[in-house]
Amino acid sequence: MTATRISLMFSGCFVTLLIWGCTTVVCLVDKNLAMHPTTTVGYHPTDMTVANATYGESTSSVECGNNSHSCMHYCSICDEMFHNQKMVCLSQIFEHLCLSIFEDSMASLNSTEWCSWSNVSGLYSNLSHCTEEISDCVLIPWPNPLVEQTFVNIHSKYFKDCPSEELSDPPPLIVFALVITPICLIPIMVGLVVLKTKNGDGSS
Repeated sequence: MTATRISLMFSGCFVTLLIWGCTTVVCLVDKNLAMHPTTTVGYHPTDMTVANATYGESTSSVECGNNSHSCMHYCSICDEMFHNQKMVCLSQIFEHLCLSIFEDSMASLNSTEWCSWSNVSGLYSNLSHCTEEISDCVLIPWPNPLVEQTFVNIHSKYFKDCPSEELSDPPPLIVFALVITPICLIPIMVGLVVLKTKNGDGSS
């Protein structure tokens, strides 16, 4: 009986101690939480919008590159006038800035000078650089379909009648030589065949 009582008393003390310890720990945890609120990393929907942005979609804030001092100007135009519809904005800036300068420069040349690469290489490079700079500013990859269509249009407008070196005709002297050589060889070959035939008939 004595051993049973001692066991019961020990069990009761242990349970009491366990309850007191758990209560103390819970209180301390609650106190620490109250004193030091949990800091979590905020969710920024703008970041996700930027990551998932596609051509022409509107976003809640302006995303702008910083590869030139003009980027903020281009981005503000896209945001204020086109509500950040990037492809529409890019098309308008190309037309009123890059293409306008290129077309004015081409108009200052005679149409006969358009096919000379030395005359247009600088203008062509400036147009390419302009489209690349603006595309980078509004964070649209370069080249893109709009840039490709722009260059297709200027080629069909200004360079469609320019002969390529690979397809140009050779000089007239070479053409004459290529034509006359087979014509001269035909009678010679016919004469050799006839001569050989006659010699063969005489020997038989």
